[in-house]
Amino acid sequence: MSLIINIPLVDDQDNIIGHAEKLDVHVRGLLHRAFSILVFNEKKEILIHQRAFSKYHSPGLWTNTCCGHPNEGESMESAVHRRLFEEMGFDCDLKYSFTFRYLAKFDNGLTENEIDHVYTGEYNEDFTVNPDEVADYKWLSKSEIINQIAENPENFTVWFREIMKKDFNF
Repeated sequence: MSLIINIPLVDDQDNIIGHAEKLDVHVRGLLHRAFSILVFNEKKEILIHQRAFSKYHSPGLWTNTCCGHPNEGESMESAVHRRLFEEMGFDCDLKYSFTFRYLAKFDNGLTENEIDHVYTGEYNEDFTVNPDEVADYKWLSKSEIINQIAENPENFTVWFREIMKKDFNF
C-alpha cells in the first residue's frame, strides 16, 4: 500500500486553492507550490545531486541540493527541513531567497507547473544521502555549474537550469 501525498494547488499569485495527490498533479499539469534548496559549503560551493534513476521524472539528471513540495497542512518552513533530511541525510539553517514560476513537460507525459520557492543554507559536515532519492552528489562552484549547464543542459533538471539563471548570492 502506497501512501497518498496531497500537495498544495495554487493560483497565479501562489494562494492555496486546494490540494491534490502528488502524482495526479503532475499527470494533469496543475499549478502547485514547490521548493528548491541550495546548500553551500564554507568554500561557497553548491551541493548538487544526481536524481535517483528510479524517480518518476527527470531520473539521473543533476539538480540542486534538494527539492520537493509541502504536504497538505504542512508549513513551508517544516517542509524544507523535512525534505532536506529525507533526501540528503542532514539539516541546516535555511533562509528564503526568491520565488519563480516554470512549466516543463516531460517525455513520459508528466508536467511540472510550479511556483518554486528557493531557499539557501550552509553545511560543512559529513552526511549520508538517501539512495532512493540520490544516485550521486558533488560540490561545485556556481561558475562551474553554469559552465556545465551551458555545455550539456540536457544533463540538468529544468528547474535547476532556471534557478542558475537567477542572480543570487550566498
